[in-house]
Amino acid sequence: MLIPYLEEGRLEAGCDEAGRGCLAGAVFAAAVILPDGFRSEEINDSKQISERRRYALRSLIEREALAWAVGIVTPEEIDRINILNASILAMHRAIGELAVVPEHLLVDGNRFHPYPSIAHTTLIKGDARYLSIAAASILAKTYRDDYMLRLHDEYPVYGWKSNKGYPTAAHRCAIRDFGATPYHRFTFSLLK
Repeated sequence: MLIPYLEEGRLEAGCDEAGRGCLAGAVFAAAVILPDGFRSEEINDSKQISERRRYALRSLIEREALAWAVGIVTPEEIDRINILNASILAMHRAIGELAVVPEHLLVDGNRFHPYPSIAHTTLIKGDARYLSIAAASILAKTYRDDYMLRLHDEYPVYGWKSNKGYPTAAHRCAIRDFGATPYHRFTFSLLK
């Protein structure tokens, strides 16, 4: 079972992103504040659970959280400010949309730009250690997957329904054969 908080009695928001390593699409991030005493043996790093389970847990998280929000940074913004800054900006946007202001931020990873007037702690592999970060990883992943399914309907030849924009061999072959779309990240190495 994951750790429920970094400091007991403090209102903490877990933050995580999804889609950082993709060749196409926006990067998504989520921020989640879980209530005091919330426990779940099923919530884990989104990469460790099945797609079906992620969506079931998304409903649980949205229903039980004190507050949650999702932030998005477009491919154009990613190309302009780079993927690290875009991932952090997506987290900032999610934090800014929370209906409850947290006292502290728990951020997955080791890099973060301070959010105005809220202290933070970065935690490597935090999504596999802390409940609120794992919850954020599930929201970020499922909302990004929904977005990539909509883009797949517009550009089916890239296989985004299955690869979600990640650099699979089939995705790279489609870029070679059909060129890039407006949703591709042009500062990334689209072809090897």
